Amino acid sequence: MVTDSIGDYLTRIRNAIAANHRIVPIPASNLKKAITKILLEKGYILNYKFIDDKTQGTIKIALKYHPQTKMPAIRMIRRVSRPGLRQYRSADKLPRVLNGMGIAVLSTNRGILSDKEAKQMKIGGEVLFYIY
Repeated sequence: MVTDSIGDYLTRIRNAIAANHRIVPIPASNLKKAITKILLEKGYILNYKFIDDKTQGTIKIALKYHPQTKMPAIRMIRRVSRPGLRQYRSADKLPRVLNGMGIAVLSTNRGILSDKEAKQMKIGGEVLFYIY
């Protein structure tokens, strides 16, 4: 049984990139769907598809690679807030990831947002992970 579903989600993506896989299947949840949607909007993945079966469902994520160099679009993905130590930040103290080139994904009272969206809305929340 997995106690940290977001950590499992990020590890599956990290392992698929290390193995040069094109598609990675991940057990679905509403939180993971929202995170996947942000990754698609910010250009870190090509596409995703939700497959609904009788039980939990699966999200199939198509990873993005550069056409010539075959380098992945996701260079680094790091979990910040974890079950043993939650990390909360206010809107004015949100971190800059790679000097603004990466994003931080937050869980707020308005849903899952990137750091730039949270700053525009002037709301803080739990910093889930960094990605660039």
